[in-house]
Amino acid sequence: QVQLVESGGGLVQPGGSLRLSCAASGFIFSSYAMSWYRQAPGKERELVATITRTGGSTNYANSVQGRFTISRDNAKNTVYLQMSSLKPEDTAVYYCNAVVYHITYWGQGTQVTVSS
Repeated sequence: QVQLVESGGGLVQPGGSLRLSCAASGFIFSSYAMSWYRQAPGKERELVATITRTGGSTNYANSVQGRFTISRDNAKNTVYLQMSSLKPEDTAVYYCNAVVYHITYWGQGTQVTVSS
């Protein structure tokens, strides 16, 4: 079965950096685009970044453009989110996402807290 397991969240000061990882299994990873979403308390889940199956194209939410970088390693079945210049408003649970055979899958999420 499809599994997505995020890691790498934590507490970081404003201006700091974190790298999130999402290990995927149960499907042919290199055949599917991957995305990161986030959900802050009291807010709807929002799309943060997407990467095509080869990694040749990426898209970002305006709020993270220039600060976050999505990448993938198809040999390791892993997608990453490098987050830099973090702001308190980036505080959220971050989720890995894949749509496989028209079914949407989510990881369990990893908490990112940006605070001094």
